[in-house]
Amino acid sequence: MVYVTRALVDVLLDLASDADPDDVTTGVSVTPASELEGADGLPPETPVFTDFFLPNPGNPVTAVFGVDLSTPARQAQGRFVSHPVGELEVTQRDDLAEVVFVAVPPWNVDDRSFGAFDRSGERHTLEIIDASPPGQSLTD
Repeated sequence: MVYVTRALVDVLLDLASDADPDDVTTGVSVTPASELEGADGLPPETPVFTDFFLPNPGNPVTAVFGVDLSTPARQAQGRFVSHPVGELEVTQRDDLAEVVFVAVPPWNVDDRSFGAFDRSGERHTLEIIDASPPGQSLTD
C-alpha cells in the first residue's frame, strides 16, 4: 500500500497538465504519519508521500547524461513522471525510484490517470488521504 496526500496528487497533476505536451519528472518525498494532521488512522511510522521538488527544466547535465543531480537521492524516496502520450505504466525511459507515481491525460485523480508503481513496473494499491504536513516557512 502506498499512501499519498490529496494535496500532493493535485499539485503533481497540475504540473503535468501545465507541461503538456511535454513530460514532467520530479522527486517526491515522505513524511511519517505521526507528523501529519489528519492521518490519525495510520500507524505513526507509516511513510506518506507529502512533498515534491520543483522540476529543473533545461538542466544540461540531465539532458546529456539522463541523471537528475539537482535533488539529492536521499531526500527523494520516490519519483513522479507524466506520460502525455503514453500508457499508465513505468517505461524504460522513466527515472526510477522505489515508488514511481505515473500520470496520463486527462490528468484526473482516478485509476486510469494516476497510479503508483515499483521500479519493476508492478502497480501498487494507492490510498489518497486528506492529511497535511506541519506548516513550514522558508526560514525553517
